[in-house]
Amino acid sequence: MELTGKQRAYLRGLANALPAKYQVGKAGYLDDAFLTQLREGLEKNELIKVTVLENSDESPREVSDHICELLGCCGVQTIGNKFVLYKKSSKKPKIQLP
Repeated sequence: MELTGKQRAYLRGLANALPAKYQVGKAGYLDDAFLTQLREGLEKNELIKVTVLENSDESPREVSDHICELLGCCGVQTIGNKFVLYKKSSKKPKIQLP
């Protein structure tokens, strides 16, 4: 699923107030437990913010792109050491995209 510029801008606005609930550090993000947490977070909230700690081996953009491939979600935004992911909930969609 690819987002249009208008949809991406709308999601960025929603993500402004979100706290970063997930962190990627030295251990990386390929751990099954971590990916399961992200998958469940996306299913429940549709929009999540992730922080990449400074001791990580990869840049936030690289981590975001790889997680998007693994989970089938969309990268909304990467700023500094944080990035935002979106995936429409299969059970209870909350966010109506423009």
